[in-house]
Amino acid sequence: MKYIFVTGGVVSGLGKGITAASLGRLLKERGLKVAAQKLDPYINVDPGTINPFQHGEVFVTEDGAETDLDLGHYERFIDENLNKLSNLTTGKVYWNVLNKERNGEYLGETIQVIPHITNEIKEFIYGVSKKSDADVVITEIGGTIGDIESQPFLEAIRQIRNEMGKENCIFIHVTLVPYLQGSNEHKSKPTQHSVKELRSMGITPDIIVTRSDSKIDDGIKQKISLFCDVTLDSVIENDTVSNLYEAPLMLHENGLDHVVCRALHLETPEPDLTKWQEMLLRMKACTKEVSIAIVGKYVKLKDAYLSVAEALSHAGYEAGTKVNFHWVDSEEITGDEEAKRLLEKCQGILVPGGFGDRGIEGKIKACKFARENNIPYFGICLGMQIAVIEFAKNVCGISDATSREFSNQSENLVIDFMPGQDGNIQKGGTMRLGSYPCKMKEESILKRVYGGDMIQERHRHRYEFNNAFRKQMQEEGLLISGTSPDERIVEVIEYPKNDFFVAVQFHPEFKSRPNQAHPLFLAFVQAAVMAGK
Repeated sequence: MKYIFVTGGVVSGLGKGITAASLGRLLKERGLKVAAQKLDPYINVDPGTINPFQHGEVFVTEDGAETDLDLGHYERFIDENLNKLSNLTTGKVYWNVLNKERNGEYLGETIQVIPHITNEIKEFIYGVSKKSDADVVITEIGGTIGDIESQPFLEAIRQIRNEMGKENCIFIHVTLVPYLQGSNEHKSKPTQHSVKELRSMGITPDIIVTRSDSKIDDGIKQKISLFCDVTLDSVIENDTVSNLYEAPLMLHENGLDHVVCRALHLETPEPDLTKWQEMLLRMKACTKEVSIAIVGKYVKLKDAYLSVAEALSHAGYEAGTKVNFHWVDSEEITGDEEAKRLLEKCQGILVPGGFGDRGIEGKIKACKFARENNIPYFGICLGMQIAVIEFAKNVCGISDATSREFSNQSENLVIDFMPGQDGNIQKGGTMRLGSYPCKMKEESILKRVYGGDMIQERHRHRYEFNNAFRKQMQEEGLLISGTSPDERIVEVIEYPKNDFFVAVQFHPEFKSRPNQAHPLFLAFVQAAVMAGK
């Protein structure tokens, strides 16, 4: 087993995740089986209860793990489904260790950071390699070198290097090389200080990936090579690219995968990047444009809807269409006139997932505008629940229709708790999470888009369609086109009077890939293109 650890220095947000994901793709194209994971230093057990404004979206794996958004990059680039062993936080580490201590598993030992915390981290890293049976495990260490909370993770990977040997374990350090406009030059000193900080933890990087907006000259590379004790060809440029999916090609051209294979003594052929290059050509060849409104309450931080935006782009690439995003803050839609003003120039309206009652009325107004004006509508998770509430209010005449999430006072909770749950449960990790089957109804958009009889999609929600209202809504024209196999849980609704009005309880965006658009997103974008003609 070969291990690659990716760390970051100087500032956050340098693109460690994209570097790790791109490397994973390059190694996969060399014929290797790759597994990826992210170690996050924050004390939350997982990102499931973190406000999206602070941490971006929560990515959900097939087996129901709520994880960091970087895992979405890993899945989209490497095209491998990840699992619960793909994301670890400080909170989860201490949670596991303290539970073992309470259960007497340490036989009365004094519990310490070394060896108990570091052993837990190592066990997790080794665990993903055993479960995946991968040739290479790429592990990204979250945060920035120098952060107090990162120290146990760095100590753990230092120990793994000693245990596995240098030929089986390498360190890649991603650092900022800033450009000073006044002196017209790049500066290597931040990188030198970051490597010095890393060395103080007992880790010397084998490869340094320099992050900059423009090309750095050979003199800067030579200085980094000299002062950071790496070979010159192990200083790899990571330049800003116009399209995220160009990163693997750019890093390959700069020699990253070649140096990695040399350091790990991996005998592989050159990567076959033909299909990836063809995909990029399709992206650049888009001749049409379409405007899609994303109506949410976290739109000031686009990463809160990262997978949704990526899935729309993937669909656009496949349809030969550039998707222009129109980000709409649902709190700004205070009435029907505002909905018209903010949405009438868009050819499609998408309402994504979310939690809490803030901005809900604006989403309902957006859904109403789409339904009444036959504008393609796509609701995801909360967007499906919004569609149910809007239909109950404005078609069925149930004026106080709402969700238990928003109100306990109404007698018409068209969206209610899942069976067996109530308001006293803990918030974290208690939702319907992971992949579940959905049975499709004949003569529906859902069936036409997917084909077959059954699909599997990933879920992350606590509330469901209230079956007490199912008959009434169907009589008024709502089509329930997808259910659980036993037909007890409503998964998908449609409004057949419109050309495209589909709302799903699951999250199809998590399964979209740049070289294989998700069929529902593709159908939505195609419908929007037709609506714009």
